[in-house]
Amino acid sequence: MLEEAKLSVGQVAKRCGIKVSTLHYYEQIGLLRSWRNAGNQRRYKHEVLRRVSVIKAAQKMGIDLESIKKAFASLPDNRTPTKKDWQLLSKRWQQQLNERIQYLITLRESLDGCIGCGCLSLKSCPIYNPEDIMGQQGDGPILLERNVEERINESN
Repeated sequence: MLEEAKLSVGQVAKRCGIKVSTLHYYEQIGLLRSWRNAGNQRRYKHEVLRRVSVIKAAQKMGIDLESIKKAFASLPDNRTPTKKDWQLLSKRWQQQLNERIQYLITLRESLDGCIGCGCLSLKSCPIYNPEDIMGQQGDGPILLERNVEERINESN
């Protein structure tokens, strides 16, 4: 027998610790599904609580909503993740998290150097960047990004 969608949007939001507008947004981008009752009010199946919990846990790991949506879509019939599904999904995301942690550690260790922004506004700027030569190499903190990437490659 199929489960009936009984939970109101307010009940789900309260139980999950999120705003009603967040539920609406998740539904709009295809992470959640609701049904309408006779009064045209949204109703959710109980499994939505687990689905929102997976979304929140993944977001805390730094996983973006598009990646979460793709992960959900990879499940048979776009079902709510089971415990086994969560184990598989979290393993996939662990590698991304490990790479992000390594990047942040390397970034932290590189913060005392020049970032290559081309500002020349600091008296202590260690580079001379006439006519913004650094700008020809790319946008943003060029040297900082390059230094972080080099350190990561050296450690691998």
